[in-house]
Amino acid sequence: MVSGPLQITILGATGSIGLSTLDVIARHPERYQAFALTAFSRIAELRELCRLHRPRYAVVANSDRARVLQEQLDSDGVKTRVLVGEGGLSEVAAHPEVDVVMAAIVGAAGLRPTLSAVQASKRVLLANKEALVMSGALFMQALRDSEAVLLPIDSEHNAIFQCLPGNYGQGLGHVGVRRILLTASGGPFRQLPLDQLSAVSADQACAHPNWSMGRKISVDSASMMNKGLELIEACWLFDARPEQVEVVIHPQSVIHSMVDYVDGSVLAQLGNPDMRTPIAHALAWPERIDSGVSALDLLQVGRLDFEAPDQDRFPCLRIARQAAQNGGTAPAMLNAANEVAVDAFLNGRIRFTEIASIIEHVLDLEASVPARCLADVLTADAQARRLASHWLQSRDR
Repeated sequence: MVSGPLQITILGATGSIGLSTLDVIARHPERYQAFALTAFSRIAELRELCRLHRPRYAVVANSDRARVLQEQLDSDGVKTRVLVGEGGLSEVAAHPEVDVVMAAIVGAAGLRPTLSAVQASKRVLLANKEALVMSGALFMQALRDSEAVLLPIDSEHNAIFQCLPGNYGQGLGHVGVRRILLTASGGPFRQLPLDQLSAVSADQACAHPNWSMGRKISVDSASMMNKGLELIEACWLFDARPEQVEVVIHPQSVIHSMVDYVDGSVLAQLGNPDMRTPIAHALAWPERIDSGVSALDLLQVGRLDFEAPDQDRFPCLRIARQAAQNGGTAPAMLNAANEVAVDAFLNGRIRFTEIASIIEHVLDLEASVPARCLADVLTADAQARRLASHWLQSRDR
């Protein structure tokens, strides 16, 4: 029996998932306590979080930021110790006193510390989908080799987890599952005329109709690459083939995903679009706790609509599905090229419609190979970033 509150490390504490996690934790101080909080560059925000939650450790990207933050916390009378870089992230993810790790660092940067948490047999709340996208087979093998518990935080995967029977690990066919229905809002451009897509701005792409998210994830949602990455993640989490995962656009974002069974039953998880629901579910699982989310009012929702995704509007979804089918290092290259492309779009270097062009260019140039070890994954990631950067440089000339 664990005495006292469970100790929580939050990787990516200043992002939307991290802040939502801290909100849920603060509602249950008798159950949970922040052990470590990490941030890349938002030092002012991390300082305030440390003053409020008093973690044992904080982690930032480099020694200069660490020195500044440590001086500030010392002057505040906060006893938090500041660590640095990837080594610091892995240390607080695997620390022997930590019970739960919220893996919420966006992008490839979250891979190593999330793996460290798995290898240290923590309860890992996975919000960093890129860890599975990049290194799915290696990640799942590390999970099998440890005593870690992996619980999905993406609202879609958390919904699927809630709709599957407890023995789904025996195989979807064995438990009577026909397919997984992964819902998507369609983002801000679902009904925009196709000839206007090339002219949309970064601010327009980040204006999600239902969810409050960071800018990178918001752009991924607008392009539906986010759903492509989630398709790959679902295959690994639930041992599904790509053809067993169907994406359905559901603009209201009330049904977070569904599971279709061979007897004709379809189980769905519904709720208001608020990430505190899956966070609270995973923190307390198999119990239930208050998340602070208001009750769903179906009468106010009024209607639930569904449609198939437009392949011409959302080419990133098609590209991601192909990467899932190719396997090996293809998903890692897909993710890396997308990160470069989205960053270029957010910085005004390319048009929105060129995001898919860059990704497809990279995957056409570099063949997928088996990912036998983490070095293979990281090599593919680096090569894809080089190829994407070369595409940008040639365009700028």
